[in-house]
Amino acid sequence: MSADATVRRALCPGSFDPVTNGHIDIIGRTAKLYDEVVVAIFVNQSKSSLFAVDERLEMLTEVTGEYPNVVIDTFEGLVVDYCRVHGIPVIVKGLRAVSDFDYELQMAQMNRGLAGVDTLFMPTNPEYSFLASSLVKEIAKWGGDVASLVPPTVLKRLKERTSAG
Repeated sequence: MSADATVRRALCPGSFDPVTNGHIDIIGRTAKLYDEVVVAIFVNQSKSSLFAVDERLEMLTEVTGEYPNVVIDTFEGLVVDYCRVHGIPVIVKGLRAVSDFDYELQMAQMNRGLAGVDTLFMPTNPEYSFLASSLVKEIAKWGGDVASLVPPTVLKRLKERTSAG
C-alpha cells in the first residue's frame, strides 16, 4: 500500500457483556475486509451490566489478540459521533434474524442521515444465529453450560461472576 493510500476502517460497536463467539465471528470476518477494525464498547451508565467496562475491554483485548488490525476502545454517546471524531466511515453490524434487520435498518438510515456513515450488515454464521449476550448471562446464572458460546477466558470469568451470586 502506498503512503498516500487511504486506510479502510470500520467500527464494530456493542455492549459486549459478555463477548460471545458470535461477536468474535463478526469481528474476525470484518478484520479480513478492512485494514483496521475498531471494536468499541458502548458505555451506558444507566444500564447495569454483569461486567464492568474495563473487564469487557480486557476480555475483548484477550479474545481478539490474533487479529493485529483490531483495536479495542470504549465510547459514550452516539455511534456516529465516535465515527466522525475517529474518521471511520462504516459501521459493521451482525444480523441474526429478521427482527435484528428491522431495528438495525432504522439505525443505519438514521446514521447515514445524521453523519453520512454507512452500515454494513453481515449475516451471522448460522451456528450463532440464536446467540445473544443476554441469553448467555441468563444460562450461566442458572448453572447452564455456555462453554460452546463464549471463548474460554470469557467462560472462566462468567463462571467466577455467576457462581458468586
